[in-house]
Amino acid sequence: MSQVASDTAAQQLLQVNDIEVIYDGAILALAGVSLAVPKGGIVALLGANGAGKSTTLKAISGLVRAERADVTRGAIHFLGQDTAGVDPSQRVRQGMVHVLEGRHVFSQLTVEDNLRSGGFVRGLSRRELAQDLERIYAWFPRLKTKRKTQAGLTSGGEQQMVAIGRALMTRPTLVLLDEPSMGLAPIIVQEIFEIIAQLNREAQVSFLIAEQNINVALKYASHGYVLDTGRVVLSGSAEHLLARGDLQDVYLGKH
Repeated sequence: MSQVASDTAAQQLLQVNDIEVIYDGAILALAGVSLAVPKGGIVALLGANGAGKSTTLKAISGLVRAERADVTRGAIHFLGQDTAGVDPSQRVRQGMVHVLEGRHVFSQLTVEDNLRSGGFVRGLSRRELAQDLERIYAWFPRLKTKRKTQAGLTSGGEQQMVAIGRALMTRPTLVLLDEPSMGLAPIIVQEIFEIIAQLNREAQVSFLIAEQNINVALKYASHGYVLDTGRVVLSGSAEHLLARGDLQDVYLGKH
Protein backbone atom coordinates (compact mmCIF):
# COMPACT_ATOMS: atom_id res chain seq x y z
CA MET A 1 0.00 0.00 0.00
CA SER A 2 1.36 3.44 -0.88
CA GLN A 3 1.84 6.08 1.81
CA VAL A 4 -1.04 8.14 0.35
CA ALA A 5 -3.36 5.12 0.36
CA SER A 6 -2.25 4.25 3.89
CA ASP A 7 -2.92 7.81 5.12
CA THR A 8 -6.35 7.79 3.44
CA ALA A 9 -7.25 4.47 5.07
CA ALA A 10 -6.14 5.82 8.46
CA GLN A 11 -8.59 8.72 8.12
CA GLN A 12 -11.50 6.33 7.58
CA LEU A 13 -13.45 5.32 10.65
CA LEU A 14 -15.22 2.62 8.65
CA GLN A 15 -14.02 0.93 5.47
CA VAL A 16 -16.22 -1.59 3.64
CA ASN A 17 -14.39 -3.37 0.83
CA ASP A 18 -16.20 -5.37 -1.86
CA ILE A 19 -18.55 -7.28 0.47
CA GLU A 20 -20.99 -9.94 -0.64
CA VAL A 21 -23.88 -11.10 1.56
CA ILE A 22 -25.81 -14.31 0.99
CA TYR A 23 -28.99 -15.32 2.82
CA ASP A 24 -29.73 -18.98 3.59
CA GLY A 25 -26.68 -20.01 1.60
CA ALA A 26 -28.42 -19.23 -1.67
CA ILE A 27 -29.90 -15.73 -2.01
CA LEU A 28 -27.45 -13.01 -3.06
CA ALA A 29 -28.40 -9.79 -1.24
CA LEU A 30 -25.25 -7.67 -1.70
CA ALA A 31 -22.70 -7.98 -4.49
CA GLY A 32 -19.41 -6.13 -4.23
CA VAL A 33 -20.48 -3.22 -1.98
CA SER A 34 -17.69 -0.83 -1.02
CA LEU A 35 -18.03 2.39 0.98
CA ALA A 36 -16.23 4.46 3.58
CA VAL A 37 -17.16 6.73 6.47
CA PRO A 38 -14.45 9.24 7.47
CA LYS A 39 -13.83 10.21 11.07
CA GLY A 40 -16.35 12.93 11.93
CA GLY A 41 -18.35 12.36 8.74
CA ILE A 42 -22.01 12.00 7.84
CA VAL A 43 -22.48 9.61 4.91
CA ALA A 44 -25.80 8.80 3.21
CA LEU A 45 -26.65 5.34 1.90
CA LEU A 46 -29.45 5.91 -0.59
CA GLY A 47 -31.72 3.56 -2.47
CA ALA A 48 -35.29 2.45 -3.00
CA ASN A 49 -37.00 -0.06 -0.72
CA GLY A 50 -35.30 -3.44 -1.16
CA ALA A 51 -32.09 -2.01 -2.63
CA GLY A 52 -29.95 -3.52 0.14
CA LYS A 53 -29.52 -0.59 2.54
CA SER A 54 -30.61 -2.42 5.69
CA THR A 55 -28.59 -5.51 4.77
CA THR A 56 -25.49 -3.33 4.33
CA LEU A 57 -25.91 -1.80 7.79
CA LYS A 58 -26.55 -5.22 9.36
CA ALA A 59 -23.45 -6.64 7.66
CA ILE A 60 -21.42 -3.79 9.17
CA SER A 61 -22.86 -4.21 12.69
CA GLY A 62 -22.78 -8.01 12.57
CA LEU A 63 -26.54 -8.35 13.04
CA VAL A 64 -26.92 -9.93 9.60
CA ARG A 65 -25.95 -13.27 11.18
CA ALA A 66 -29.15 -13.24 13.20
CA GLU A 67 -31.07 -13.41 9.90
CA ARG A 68 -29.29 -16.53 8.61
CA ALA A 69 -27.01 -14.53 6.37
CA ASP A 70 -23.26 -14.36 5.98
CA VAL A 71 -20.69 -11.96 4.62
CA THR A 72 -19.14 -14.40 2.14
CA ARG A 73 -16.62 -12.09 0.50
CA GLY A 74 -14.79 -8.85 1.16
CA ALA A 75 -13.84 -7.16 4.41
CA ILE A 76 -15.18 -4.62 6.89
CA HIS A 77 -12.70 -2.56 8.91
CA PHE A 78 -13.70 -0.40 11.88
CA LEU A 79 -11.05 1.74 13.56
CA GLY A 80 -8.54 0.02 11.30
CA GLN A 81 -9.41 -3.47 12.59
CA ASP A 82 -11.04 -6.28 10.61
CA THR A 83 -14.45 -6.99 12.18
CA ALA A 84 -14.67 -10.60 10.94
CA GLY A 85 -15.40 -12.80 13.94
CA VAL A 86 -16.11 -9.82 16.22
CA ASP A 87 -19.40 -10.27 18.07
CA PRO A 88 -22.02 -7.49 17.56
CA SER A 89 -21.99 -6.68 21.30
CA GLN A 90 -18.22 -6.26 21.17
CA ARG A 91 -18.60 -3.88 18.21
CA VAL A 92 -20.90 -1.76 20.41
CA ARG A 93 -18.24 -1.67 23.13
CA GLN A 94 -15.71 -0.60 20.47
CA GLY A 95 -17.93 2.36 19.56
CA MET A 96 -20.22 1.18 16.74
CA VAL A 97 -23.97 1.20 17.37
CA HIS A 98 -26.86 0.31 15.05
CA VAL A 99 -30.28 1.99 15.25
CA LEU A 100 -32.60 -0.40 13.44
CA GLU A 101 -35.37 0.58 11.08
CA GLY A 102 -38.76 0.83 12.73
CA ARG A 103 -38.04 2.73 15.97
CA HIS A 104 -37.50 -0.28 18.24
CA VAL A 105 -38.20 0.80 21.82
CA PHE A 106 -39.16 -1.09 24.97
CA SER A 107 -42.76 0.07 24.85
CA GLN A 108 -43.63 -0.83 28.46
CA LEU A 109 -40.61 0.97 29.90
CA THR A 110 -40.44 4.71 30.46
CA VAL A 111 -38.48 6.93 28.09
CA GLU A 112 -35.79 7.33 30.75
CA ASP A 113 -35.48 3.58 31.39
CA ASN A 114 -35.13 3.03 27.63
CA LEU A 115 -32.28 5.51 27.57
CA ARG A 116 -30.64 3.98 30.65
CA SER A 117 -30.63 0.56 28.96
CA GLY A 118 -28.15 1.93 26.41
CA GLY A 119 -25.74 2.90 29.17
CA PHE A 120 -25.77 -0.58 30.70
CA VAL A 121 -23.96 -1.95 27.64
CA ARG A 122 -20.90 0.09 28.56
CA GLY A 123 -21.13 -0.75 32.27
CA LEU A 124 -21.36 2.90 33.29
CA SER A 125 -21.50 3.89 36.94
CA ARG A 126 -24.65 5.48 38.35
CA ARG A 127 -22.97 8.89 38.26
CA GLU A 128 -21.84 8.44 34.63
CA LEU A 129 -25.34 7.27 33.67
CA ALA A 130 -26.84 10.41 35.22
CA GLN A 131 -24.35 12.65 33.41
CA ASP A 132 -24.97 10.97 30.08
CA LEU A 133 -28.74 11.19 30.54
CA GLU A 134 -28.46 14.95 31.00
CA ARG A 135 -26.43 15.17 27.78
CA ILE A 136 -29.15 13.24 25.94
CA TYR A 137 -31.83 15.54 27.35
CA ALA A 138 -29.81 18.58 26.26
CA TRP A 139 -29.79 17.22 22.68
CA PHE A 140 -33.41 15.98 22.85
CA PRO A 141 -35.32 18.44 25.08
CA ARG A 142 -38.57 16.84 23.96
CA LEU A 143 -37.56 13.61 25.70
CA LYS A 144 -36.92 15.33 29.01
CA THR A 145 -40.57 16.35 29.21
CA LYS A 146 -41.58 12.74 28.51
CA ARG A 147 -38.96 11.05 30.69
CA LYS A 148 -41.55 9.31 32.92
CA THR A 149 -43.92 8.38 30.06
CA GLN A 150 -44.07 4.82 28.73
CA ALA A 151 -42.15 4.84 25.44
CA GLY A 152 -44.99 3.03 23.68
CA LEU A 153 -47.30 5.96 24.41
CA THR A 154 -45.08 8.58 22.78
CA SER A 155 -45.32 9.76 19.17
CA GLY A 156 -43.43 8.19 16.26
CA GLY A 157 -40.96 11.07 16.20
CA GLU A 158 -40.37 10.80 19.94
CA GLN A 159 -39.81 7.05 19.67
CA GLN A 160 -37.21 7.69 16.95
CA MET A 161 -35.52 10.15 19.31
CA VAL A 162 -35.60 7.54 22.09
CA ALA A 163 -33.99 4.97 19.78
CA ILE A 164 -31.23 7.41 18.78
CA GLY A 165 -30.79 8.63 22.37
CA ARG A 166 -30.47 5.06 23.66
CA ALA A 167 -27.80 4.41 21.01
CA LEU A 168 -25.91 7.54 22.10
CA MET A 169 -25.87 6.27 25.68
CA THR A 170 -23.38 3.63 24.48
CA ARG A 171 -20.93 6.52 23.81
CA PRO A 172 -20.44 5.63 20.14
CA THR A 173 -18.00 7.00 17.59
CA LEU A 174 -20.13 5.63 14.72
CA VAL A 175 -23.92 5.39 14.51
CA LEU A 176 -25.52 3.24 11.80
CA LEU A 177 -28.96 4.79 11.36
CA ASP A 178 -31.59 2.95 9.32
CA GLU A 179 -34.43 4.98 7.76
CA PRO A 180 -34.78 7.65 10.49
CA SER A 181 -37.38 9.60 8.47
CA MET A 182 -39.71 6.67 7.76
CA GLY A 183 -43.34 7.46 8.55
CA LEU A 184 -42.59 10.83 10.13
CA ALA A 185 -43.94 14.28 9.29
CA PRO A 186 -41.44 16.50 7.42
CA ILE A 187 -41.11 18.93 10.34
CA ILE A 188 -40.14 16.06 12.70
CA VAL A 189 -37.70 14.68 10.12
CA GLN A 190 -36.09 18.12 9.94
CA GLU A 191 -35.83 18.26 13.74
CA ILE A 192 -34.19 14.83 13.94
CA PHE A 193 -31.66 15.61 11.20
CA GLU A 194 -30.81 18.92 12.84
CA ILE A 195 -30.01 17.01 16.03
CA ILE A 196 -27.87 14.56 14.02
CA ALA A 197 -25.94 17.49 12.56
CA GLN A 198 -25.50 18.96 16.05
CA LEU A 199 -24.23 15.64 17.44
CA ASN A 200 -21.80 15.36 14.56
CA ARG A 201 -20.59 18.92 15.02
CA GLU A 202 -20.39 19.08 18.82
CA ALA A 203 -19.69 15.48 19.88
CA GLN A 204 -17.81 14.35 16.74
CA VAL A 205 -20.15 11.37 16.31
CA SER A 206 -19.97 9.94 12.78
CA PHE A 207 -23.07 8.66 10.99
CA LEU A 208 -23.86 6.23 8.18
CA ILE A 209 -27.52 6.91 7.39
CA ALA A 210 -29.64 4.62 5.20
CA GLU A 211 -32.41 6.74 3.70
CA GLN A 212 -34.98 6.75 0.91
CA ASN A 213 -35.45 10.51 1.28
CA ILE A 214 -32.76 11.79 -1.12
CA ASN A 215 -33.07 15.50 -0.46
CA VAL A 216 -33.02 15.46 3.33
CA ALA A 217 -30.19 12.90 3.49
CA LEU A 218 -27.95 14.78 1.06
CA LYS A 219 -28.70 18.11 2.73
CA TYR A 220 -26.93 16.90 5.87
CA ALA A 221 -24.44 14.36 4.50
CA SER A 222 -21.09 15.21 2.95
CA HIS A 223 -20.97 12.10 0.78
CA GLY A 224 -23.45 9.59 -0.58
CA TYR A 225 -23.70 6.12 -2.08
CA VAL A 226 -26.66 4.93 -4.15
CA LEU A 227 -27.59 1.25 -3.94
CA ASP A 228 -29.67 -0.67 -6.47
CA THR A 229 -30.33 -4.42 -6.22
CA GLY A 230 -27.45 -4.92 -3.82
CA ARG A 231 -24.83 -2.96 -5.76
CA VAL A 232 -23.40 0.54 -5.46
CA VAL A 233 -24.38 2.18 -8.74
CA LEU A 234 -23.37 5.74 -7.92
CA SER A 235 -21.28 7.58 -5.34
CA GLY A 236 -19.88 11.04 -4.81
CA SER A 237 -20.09 14.20 -2.77
CA ALA A 238 -23.56 15.21 -1.64
CA GLU A 239 -23.27 18.36 -3.73
CA HIS A 240 -22.36 16.35 -6.84
CA LEU A 241 -25.20 13.86 -6.34
CA LEU A 242 -27.79 16.59 -5.76
CA ALA A 243 -26.64 18.36 -8.92
CA ARG A 244 -27.26 15.29 -11.09
CA GLY A 245 -30.40 15.50 -13.16
CA ASP A 246 -30.78 11.73 -13.41
CA LEU A 247 -30.45 10.78 -9.73
CA GLN A 248 -34.13 9.94 -9.40
CA ASP A 249 -33.92 7.61 -12.40
CA VAL A 250 -30.81 5.90 -11.03
CA TYR A 251 -32.53 5.68 -7.69
CA LEU A 252 -35.54 3.97 -9.19
CA GLY A 253 -33.40 1.46 -11.01
CA LYS A 254 -33.71 3.01 -14.48
CA HIS A 255 -29.99 3.66 -14.96
